[in-house]
Amino acid sequence: MKKILLSLFSALSVFTLVACGNDTKEEKTAEQEVPEVTEEAENIAYDKDVASISIFLTGNLQALEIIPVGTTTSDFLPLDEKQYPETKYLGFTKEPDMEALIALQPDEIFIDAEFAEKHGLDKYEAIATTHVINLDEGRWKDHLNNIAEITDRSETAEEFIAAYDAKVEDVKALAKETLGDGTVMAVRVSAKGIRVYGMERPLGPILFEDLGFTPAPNVKAITGNWENISKEVLPDFNADTMFVLVSSVDEGSQQVFDELQNDPIWQSLKAVQNNQVIIIEENPWLNYSAYGNKLALENLEEILSAR
Repeated sequence: MKKILLSLFSALSVFTLVACGNDTKEEKTAEQEVPEVTEEAENIAYDKDVASISIFLTGNLQALEIIPVGTTTSDFLPLDEKQYPETKYLGFTKEPDMEALIALQPDEIFIDAEFAEKHGLDKYEAIATTHVINLDEGRWKDHLNNIAEITDRSETAEEFIAAYDAKVEDVKALAKETLGDGTVMAVRVSAKGIRVYGMERPLGPILFEDLGFTPAPNVKAITGNWENISKEVLPDFNADTMFVLVSSVDEGSQQVFDELQNDPIWQSLKAVQNNQVIIIEENPWLNYSAYGNKLALENLEEILSAR
């Protein structure tokens, strides 16, 4: 009897060990089949739904690989459906569609300080956690780093800025080769008149700080973001290179520019005589954001490479 019991016990022990071994093997196999989650993979998706009350903040969010579920826009920077195929249009930043914003039920809202003050910050805070970013304080890199700190994406911001700075050096070298070291100015022509941009946003930082162009005489004297002038004042700036935007919003702007190009005052400008008038588009050049400036750099590289 004892021998029988001993045999049964031995057999049961072997069975248990085999079963445990198989379980362990299955657990290891299952563990091996689970892909390792790297820091890069964790960065792909942001785990909160974000709404942006500023197309410029949207550009900074995109640079951090965060695509808002909804965004407002400006009239000259409409929502690009190819760039943001799943982003809900929330109207113009000046008059956001609050019902559409509420319907999105975002977890977070990013808003330009100017409009937080105009609209009333409490309206947004009643919907979701709201982050106010002052676009008039610091430069676009400061805004990007600020948002990166809020969203825990500082490393992504560092990588974006490093890539941007590398592209800047490439475009700088190309600009020196094709345009020389002369002075630069940027103007916007519309049916309402001519606007010269100063040292501040949207074009000052990318042209005169990032790319290091020398501003034409009187550009530094512009105290705001831009100054409206008459065509008779253009010779006072008389830059060696002129960046020109034609308004896509004001009807008749292209006709005004066509007529201006035939004007003796325009034809007397150094940039015109030296064939150094560079036509650029409002989008992306007026999109003062990390991603907008990235696209502007790429656009300028393409333009200069074709000269």
